[in-house]
Amino acid sequence: MLPWSAFGHLIPFFKLSIALAKAGVHVSYISTPKKIQRLRKIPSSLSHLIDFVEIPLPSLNKDLLPEGAEATMDIPLDKIQYLEQAYDKLKNSVKQLVSNWLPNWIICDYNPHWIVDIAQEFHINLIYYYVVSAATLAFLGPPSNMNGLAYNRTEAVAFSKYVHQNNGSEVSGIERFVKVIDAAKSIICCSCYEIEGEYLNLYKKLVGKPVIPIGLLPVEMPQRGLLDGLGSVTGSGTGLRTAIFQWLDRQTTKSVVFVGFGSECKLSKEQVFEIAYGLEDSKLSFLWGLRKPNWAYNDEDFLPIGFSERSCDRGLVCMGWIPKQEILAHSSIGGSLFHSGLGSTIEALQFGNKLVVLPFNVDQPLNARLLVDKGLAIEVKRNEDGTFTRYEIAKSLRQAMVLEEGKELRIKTREDAGIVGNLKLHQDHYIAAFVQFLKDGIRKAI
Repeated sequence: MLPWSAFGHLIPFFKLSIALAKAGVHVSYISTPKKIQRLRKIPSSLSHLIDFVEIPLPSLNKDLLPEGAEATMDIPLDKIQYLEQAYDKLKNSVKQLVSNWLPNWIICDYNPHWIVDIAQEFHINLIYYYVVSAATLAFLGPPSNMNGLAYNRTEAVAFSKYVHQNNGSEVSGIERFVKVIDAAKSIICCSCYEIEGEYLNLYKKLVGKPVIPIGLLPVEMPQRGLLDGLGSVTGSGTGLRTAIFQWLDRQTTKSVVFVGFGSECKLSKEQVFEIAYGLEDSKLSFLWGLRKPNWAYNDEDFLPIGFSERSCDRGLVCMGWIPKQEILAHSSIGGSLFHSGLGSTIEALQFGNKLVVLPFNVDQPLNARLLVDKGLAIEVKRNEDGTFTRYEIAKSLRQAMVLEEGKELRIKTREDAGIVGNLKLHQDHYIAAFVQFLKDGIRKAI
């Protein structure tokens, strides 16, 4: 397993590692020490099948890449180009590992384009893990068409800018994509026919090679007190955990909106304030997981003046790390306001939470469009300049949670929660089929 240094990539690779290990596959997960330490612990029953292989990230000038920065969440957007440069320097270390192990398969991300040369040198089959929805794959099309992404389509702008940028590296984002996809024996994605069948079939025709859905990799129902996500809870964190669940226990079933935009989405002051006012105007109960913004000088000025006092009877704002999966699984949570990232979408739908989406970048606008088309989400309307208002936040939340016009959404959400959260379907059918593909490939090689 060779994921890129963003947690939107690291976690899907981690979840796939767990699923493969459950099916008896021995997995070596390669990353840097700090990123591996941030992943949650694996079940002890699988420890003999998953090896975490730590390779220190080569250092650059501190003015380019701050010391200790190993993931995109650690740095501003304009520093990602230097993280890519450091990541590319992992090539020789990875090559040495591959030459020692001679694995049957390498499953890689788009960024380490150099793994193609390594795989070819040692005659190892390569699989590309596309950590986006099948709808996004179909939109992007085959590698030959990727340079032609339409900039005039609103939902494509952020993604197309991302893959076309050079980032100060010798190899641009689009070149990395194309090189890895062309060399891969197959492409896998976190999807299933029950939700995205039409897009999976279309992308297979477009790309001309095996496209294998590995299921949605839902988590097992988390037990309170077990860690999930990133980091660990100690000291004051334990007190925060207790406060969160004591507060949730007092709320009515399915009445609370979980609000969270992850570690990668860096909201401006205007955006945070507009979300806060929208939550206030919605009159709904909410739990907001909020990272302290880099523009906030202290712990008081990241929210509107008086917001905490006005909403304290029905809202809870939590700074820093929170046990997200445990929270989403709580019976009081009924909806989610988030960026429509694929992993967060699966987590929320698995527990039957109504979705209100406010996408920002990369594949999020495409995910939002898919969810709306499927009748599974309400997207917050934006102004022509891309801004959004408290009015639209409140309106969308109330429609999803309580208004009559959101009734069909609530019915559809309950129906598809049974698909998304079906552990047997995703593990025993989709992962089992993928494992069979891996075994058949080894037999052919022999």
